[in-house]
Amino acid sequence: MAASVDPRFGAILREFRERRGLSLRALGQRAHRSKSHLHELEAGLKAPTTDTARHLDQVLDAEGALARLVGAPVDHAAEAAELRLRVAASDVSNDVLVRIEQGVDDLASAYPTMAPMDLLPLVRRHLAYVGRLLDGRVTLAQQRRLLVAGGWLAVLRATVHIDLQQGAAAAAHLRTAIDLASHAEHPEIRGWCLETRAWEVLTQGDYRLALDLSRRAQRVAPTGSSAHIQATAQEARAWARMGDIRETRRALDRVERLTANLPLPERAEHHYRYDPAKAAAYAATTLSWAGDPGAEHVARAVLAELDPDSDGGARPRRSASARLDLGLALVAAGQPEEATAVAAQAVTSGRVVPSNWWRATELLTRVEQTGVPEAAMLRELCEDHAPRGRQTADGAGS
Repeated sequence: MAASVDPRFGAILREFRERRGLSLRALGQRAHRSKSHLHELEAGLKAPTTDTARHLDQVLDAEGALARLVGAPVDHAAEAAELRLRVAASDVSNDVLVRIEQGVDDLASAYPTMAPMDLLPLVRRHLAYVGRLLDGRVTLAQQRRLLVAGGWLAVLRATVHIDLQQGAAAAAHLRTAIDLASHAEHPEIRGWCLETRAWEVLTQGDYRLALDLSRRAQRVAPTGSSAHIQATAQEARAWARMGDIRETRRALDRVERLTANLPLPERAEHHYRYDPAKAAAYAATTLSWAGDPGAEHVARAVLAELDPDSDGGARPRRSASARLDLGLALVAAGQPEEATAVAAQAVTSGRVVPSNWWRATELLTRVEQTGVPEAAMLRELCEDHAPRGRQTADGAGS
């Protein structure tokens, strides 16, 4: 593979510029570049230098997203193969459909470990390709497979937008996913759409709506499906945030029954295939939120399983969340010093996505309320590592 400029550079530059509400002229004034030069960069007519990419990152607060695209290896063989597939797609062969479906699974499996900003353009590209094929000549059977693939990609794209705190974009793609799932008569995708929305409003503090959406998702999704199990776990979280330990425990018991004989999926990291190992992690989160005395024991066991060597483990994002769970449980158990230490590990890991940052700030608030001197260090770390636009003093649901 040759070193070159990633072909997505122009589109991503335009996306950041428009997200900041800047015209080409306005960006040019801030970046000290001509309007025509910026136009050529966005149109792909001119390749940026590394220095230009870094400078634009600073001006647009892009956090290095543009610089990472310059000098990155480009898989020309893969791009050529995609072009051949597009040419052959006039009749949408079974080979094309299989490759699309494999691509959907690959992206859903990359979600737990890949940075949202890096995953988003890949999902967009696949979704656009499915859209182009749907505009072509396809049989009814081919159309349904494309609609299903598009539905999964749309709900995944919405999830990534939620992680990036891009609410309007998330809402638009959830609507698209629901439409595609309805046309394909695919209730599990519809269930995931409702569950995804439930998680989003839960992080915003609307616990009653989260509860309602979780229950609706359980009614829509096929019984025992991954969406049904996840929505049940989401219901437990909503009850926990409302402080109802009895209902929290009842919902967790239902999750345990649903997963008791569930086999390990072929790809446990797949976001839309419920991994029974997740049940313990969700229980740790839920019990810590509910203030249940059993939360500390469960949270320690989950973290030991996920990260036995304290290096992030195979699922570093889940490990970071587990540390936040343990920290909250430790504060409740009267151990704020250890809570501060595990919170610091989570915050500095770089694996707490923007939509989950409120959990770090909530833990910071709880630690500060104990009066331990270590709280000042934790606040400094939170301020240094907080996603742009987030305030470390905010609590859950703000």
